[in-house]
Amino acid sequence: MHSPPLPPRPRSLLLVTGLVGASLSLVLLVLVTVRWSPLMSLDTTVAESLHRNAVSEPGLVHVNRVLTDWVWDPWTMRVLTAVVVIALWWRGSRLLAGWVAATSLLATLVQQGLKAAVGRERPQWLDPVDSAHYAAFPSGHVMTAVVTCGLLMWLLRLHGAQQAVVWGALVLAVISLAGVAFTRVYLGVHWLSDVVGGVLLGGTVVALSVAGYDGYARRSRRRTPDEGSGS
Repeated sequence: MHSPPLPPRPRSLLLVTGLVGASLSLVLLVLVTVRWSPLMSLDTTVAESLHRNAVSEPGLVHVNRVLTDWVWDPWTMRVLTAVVVIALWWRGSRLLAGWVAATSLLATLVQQGLKAAVGRERPQWLDPVDSAHYAAFPSGHVMTAVVTCGLLMWLLRLHGAQQAVVWGALVLAVISLAGVAFTRVYLGVHWLSDVVGGVLLGGTVVALSVAGYDGYARRSRRRTPDEGSGS
């Protein structure tokens, strides 16, 4: 089964968005790696302010932990992606199913590779309200949520979902992305720049993946009539 390709302008916009996102991600990566003083100061100020509030609000901490550990957990996002991939495969959209799965896997590899390469320490507290493992940059929760929500929004548009459904999904996606970013910093397990990095990198992966799929689909459509006429 084929899906309609994107018109030229949106595809060009996606490519530009992907390149801009990649450039901003690289700049942020360098600033984090060299520990640029203004950025480190901003990270510390935001983290300390939110941590003071978290320590005094155990009920709010519990809510944030439920949201970040269950609703917006990376494995929740991956299971959602897997369900969508299986549904696409079942309907016969095998190329699209494989593309979505590969994009999700690529995002995970990029995320884990950067964590290992940068090796940034997470915030350290005398009175922590939560804990997390592995390196801090980029935020895996945020990047995974951005990739999952971005791919699902793309699939809705690609399959001609009703405008009300698209807008409803968009609102839910925005709330989810803002929510998961906030929970990670509020619970003191990430710096602000970690979640910004997750947004930039996740958005870059989605934009380039969608543009790449459309380019591949266009080339496949151009080849198909020629192959048919020569048989």
